[in-house]
Amino acid sequence: MRKTNRFLMVLSLAASSSLWAATPTELLNGYATAAGAKGQPDKGQAFFTSTHGKEWSCSSCHTKQPTGEGLHASTRKVISPLAPAANEKRFTDSAKTEKWFRRNCNDVLGRECSNAEKADVLSWLMTLKP
Repeated sequence: MRKTNRFLMVLSLAASSSLWAATPTELLNGYATAAGAKGQPDKGQAFFTSTHGKEWSCSSCHTKQPTGEGLHASTRKVISPLAPAANEKRFTDSAKTEKWFRRNCNDVLGRECSNAEKADVLSWLMTLKP
């Protein structure tokens, strides 16, 4: 079974109020289960702040401290804080989370992020305080 399918299966079992509602912890647990390893915050921070062969890093738009507002690198649109502690709406909708990971990982990596990369980034974001 593909890791993405395994993640979605785990997530759908974990979601309590509706199929798409989630908490950051539920999403992290789903990514970690699908990856077969728990998220590593240090790796997540390094991934978030580094470029990966393309022009942008995650921090190009979300800043190196994503507890504050960011600014989209090309459109200049304001981006709400990414860290769940600074924005209670972040990582509460699994479909939206997957959509944005897919889009942003493609911009940063030129491919989708692996479940391990998602777990690492989310585990780091969850350590941040506003």
